Amino acid sequence: MLSKDFIRLTTSSIVANRLRSALTMLGIAVGIASVVLLTSIGEGIHKFVLDEFTQFGTTLVAINPGKATTLGTPVGIMGTVRPLSIDDAEALRRVPRTYALVAGAWGNAEVKAGNKRRRSMVLGTGPAMPEAFSMAVRSGRFLPADDPRSPRAFAVLGAKLQHELFGNASPLGRYVRIGGDRYRVIGVMAGKGQVLGMDLDDAVYIPVARALELFNRDGLMEIDLLYDKGANVDEVVAGIKRILVNRHGREDFTITTQQQMMDVLGNVLNVLTFAVGALGSISLVVGGIGIFTIMTIAIAERTGEIGLLRALGAESGQVLALFLGEAVVLAGLGGIAGLLLGIGGAQLLSVVLPALPVHTPWMYVAIAEGLAIVIGIIAGVVPAQHAARLDPVEALRAE
Repeated sequence: MLSKDFIRLTTSSIVANRLRSALTMLGIAVGIASVVLLTSIGEGIHKFVLDEFTQFGTTLVAINPGKATTLGTPVGIMGTVRPLSIDDAEALRRVPRTYALVAGAWGNAEVKAGNKRRRSMVLGTGPAMPEAFSMAVRSGRFLPADDPRSPRAFAVLGAKLQHELFGNASPLGRYVRIGGDRYRVIGVMAGKGQVLGMDLDDAVYIPVARALELFNRDGLMEIDLLYDKGANVDEVVAGIKRILVNRHGREDFTITTQQQMMDVLGNVLNVLTFAVGALGSISLVVGGIGIFTIMTIAIAERTGEIGLLRALGAESGQVLALFLGEAVVLAGLGGIAGLLLGIGGAQLLSVVLPALPVHTPWMYVAIAEGLAIVIGIIAGVVPAQHAARLDPVEALRAE
């Protein structure tokens, strides 16, 4: 059988039954569009979360009190956890290849200026925070490098909090009350927005020692260290462990690197993207059933044609390829239509809902089209085999 004859015979049934073929392709198109659209949303969320998480840089090491994993020992003297102190933080400045350290404690408190008051997040931190977390001061300055154990009562306002308390007036040099204590405003931060659900603009920044007093805490909630980009993170972690174990007597703290955080987040978000893609793939199964049904009907209608082809010398393998090719064409054209629908729908969503992160992963697009063709082959193989096994005499008699 010549190639042009093979193509003509493969497409003739599709062209002759346009409506039936269009409805069959629509089933595949809806499935592919669902996969592309859902994975675009999932991948968009993936990129959004990772971008939010990495905007502070990728050379961050976080130290928290308490051990994330235990050895099953009974609670008692060996089960107590020594809190992280300001002295611990100061000792960690000796870790080689590190250039910034931020000790943190936070909570919520009422912030009052004149007759205006607002309950906001209070972040106890240190002078290195703008450098460590890529934040900028809009006016004034950030917290100075005072004695970390007895710092002066200075405060820096977030952009939103400054607007709520002082409007368009400059707050520099004026006083606010935080939890009843008076602080002098020395700076206003540039807008940063929300990071993982935490509004950094609706916050006030005070020295960490004063935050510990304000919230009546025994120790720090976290110590963040930033290391040089060329440094070996394992050596940095080893240096942190060595200093803190010498001070605490044992490892009663948890060290988490930025890469570990990103790996965990990435794995969770990859599962999310795969899950929504799998949900969309259910529609592809329905489309495959549609192709199977249409091909079965087509073979029943074209039994005489099959018999004539066999009588003219067409081999069973050629008949098999003929009907299998028809199923693949239906699935392939439906897949292309689905890709156009899915990509177009994703772009439309990004225009209609700008807040919704949408990003079309081209790898999933290629997989979806490949999956459509595979489904066409699987759905068409049984009817095609049935057609190839028809006896030529019986098929002509059916005509």
